Amino acid sequence: MIDAQRVTQALAERHIHPDLRQRDAIDALTRLARPGESGESGAGVAHDGVYCYGHPGRGKSLVVDTAFAIAVCEKRRVHFHEFLRDTHRQLVREPKCDDRLAAVANRWLDGVELLCFDEFHVHDIADAFLIGRFLDIALARGVRLVLTSNYAPAQLLPDPEFHERFEPTIAVILQRFAIVHFDGATDYRMGGEAASIPRWISPLEEAADVLTARYAELEGRPAGGPAEVTVAGRALAVRSAGERVLWADFNALCVAHRSHLDYLGVAEQWQTLIVDALHVEQLRRPDALQRFLWLVDICYDRQRTLLIASDVPLIPALAALSDWRDLSRTISRLAEMGSRAYERRTLIRPR
Repeated sequence: MIDAQRVTQALAERHIHPDLRQRDAIDALTRLARPGESGESGAGVAHDGVYCYGHPGRGKSLVVDTAFAIAVCEKRRVHFHEFLRDTHRQLVREPKCDDRLAAVANRWLDGVELLCFDEFHVHDIADAFLIGRFLDIALARGVRLVLTSNYAPAQLLPDPEFHERFEPTIAVILQRFAIVHFDGATDYRMGGEAASIPRWISPLEEAADVLTARYAELEGRPAGGPAEVTVAGRALAVRSAGERVLWADFNALCVAHRSHLDYLGVAEQWQTLIVDALHVEQLRRPDALQRFLWLVDICYDRQRTLLIASDVPLIPALAALSDWRDLSRTISRLAEMGSRAYERRTLIRPR
């Protein structure tokens, strides 16, 4: 299913030499049991899944994505936000039957031998029930699962009121998955060469002219003025909307009551998102901060170009809010999204 030598070679072609934990993950991925296989494999004990977790920027997604690309089987990779969105939509549309979730899950998994979930997490009890059943169904079908997460299995659904109800699923993960803890000290996303187009712009007094120029460069024509667009079935007021670039205020995107569904819709329709007029004090609101984290996660996963204008430098302001869950991941991702390597990978160039 996955050949370790091919994974290592693919990484070497990108001038990446795996560290100890990345090598552990590659080894675990090569020992995924094939459908119908159990017990001993050629390289040791086979297992039904691999669970990679640890701090941001340690190379979890890098290794998994590389292995996924060269895996020889019917496969599917999906970001966890996108999976939840699609599954909830299908559940609403599913005709009444004895077990709608099983019907949706079996159809979703039809023909899949290898499934990779990126940014796996469980914070909500309703999602916990859904994902617990889904994993059980997938394993019963012989699907091999690979999960990347910032959370150890025991830290999933951390709310003490509900955690006990998710413990059976945690037990399944611990029993049937190889667990790889990416505990290295180096965040590989930090310290890269800055992108040719600056991504994080401050103060706001200097941002207007910069964003006007950036919009015209990336869209190929000047901004068209205030408008209203439809995202995820709801209206969104914007400063300008083109074919490739959407320019909107932070208030409209993250202070207003939006969800990850809105940000998935934005990422599906536009290649570049400009977020304007972010006052960092707004990030002290837990709801606004959580929406901002979703926005960054989805833009990163979809390889979108993100430009943000704030009243003070953004990344230091976020670092001052270090007590918020998942914030270190966002800071790490923003560092990479502002790099030349990310710019080259997304192939974003002014017209």
